Amino acid sequence: MIYVTRRAHFSAAHRLFNPAFSESKNIEVFDKCANPNGHGHNYYVDVTIAGEPDPSTGYVIDLKKLKRIIEDEFISKVDHKNLNVDVDFLRGVIPTAENIAMACWRRLAPHISEGKLFSVRIYETEKNFVEYKGE
Repeated sequence: MIYVTRRAHFSAAHRLFNPAFSESKNIEVFDKCANPNGHGHNYYVDVTIAGEPDPSTGYVIDLKKLKRIIEDEFISKVDHKNLNVDVDFLRGVIPTAENIAMACWRRLAPHISEGKLFSVRIYETEKNFVEYKGE
């Protein structure tokens, strides 16, 4: 089994806030991330495809094709957006890195026809990332 990973980048704002919580409970749970005006991150996303290389090309998946899928189906929808307000597939979801990773998976999986989507990693900061390996 070969694992091929493509990294992409996006910048976005969000607010971690549960409307079922009081303001003080939101601050207790989400701390600075509950700021009413939101805050931003420069995210990285790593998309890993698993499979066997095609004997005719040597590719598990053509990285140019994977780049286009990631850009068209995910990055173009979230880059320079407010994740709470501007992104239809995150509406009503607390946009934690965990939830962003799952949403990214759901956007990409139907478009991967070579190999199999193995994982999506979302780096919220240099030190904090989540990894999702499917539903």
